[in-house]
Amino acid sequence: MSVKQAANVLELLEYFSNRRSPATLAEISDDLGWPRSSTFNLVGTVVELGFLYEPRPRAGYYPTPRWLTLAQRISDAEPIPDAAQMIAAEVARETGETTAIAALSGAFAMFMHVRESGHAVRYHAQVGDRVPAHASSVGRAILAQLTPEARQAIYRKMNFERYSQTTPASIERVEAELRAAQERGYHQSESEYIPDLAGVSLPLKIGDRALAIVVAGPLSRCLARRQETATLIKRAIATHVGGAQVAGSSGGGNG
Repeated sequence: MSVKQAANVLELLEYFSNRRSPATLAEISDDLGWPRSSTFNLVGTVVELGFLYEPRPRAGYYPTPRWLTLAQRISDAEPIPDAAQMIAAEVARETGETTAIAALSGAFAMFMHVRESGHAVRYHAQVGDRVPAHASSVGRAILAQLTPEARQAIYRKMNFERYSQTTPASIERVEAELRAAQERGYHQSESEYIPDLAGVSLPLKIGDRALAIVVAGPLSRCLARRQETATLIKRAIATHVGGAQVAGSSGGGNG
């Protein structure tokens, strides 16, 4: 369920992130397709709370540094581990493909850190994107770190939507994928959620954080390289976290 007013505030913030310059009420209304009265009320409220201001009189509104201050405090309290960021940077550099660190968010895996590929044809991803845990290698790499009881609790939140013929759209199919990953040594996906996309993932447990790392890109470049990609990821994890992490989390965990 989505609360429209809350969604509009976040859409407004993303709007300025893309625009990178002040905008008048009329511009905000036209660009976002909002009624003028609703735009006036929303912008006025955000201004009163100190999150928007007018850098120059009558030249439009722009976010204040208050957003940055709050975001920095939040990030500092629960940062993505430095080791995870170094692993992502190394893997992205060596594979040339989009690499992300994800954590569990309900029935989804949410990207917490992204290194996007420089290829013209690539997997476009950004921090905050979510993918269904059952229909993604990175989601299953996180599920693999949970106890069977904890996984069952997550399964009860899922609708197991089938996005393609390769989507594991049942508890039994997901559990079978976890067992196969345990034997294989890594999690993989092939057009399960996004057409023509191949992914390779491994669990990334750092301290008490159950994270996972994924490398994803077009089938034409990535499908035949999955074993090679998994080896690169394992090597980076061993370098920055330790060999025990790789050996102990190479697949389906308790699956």
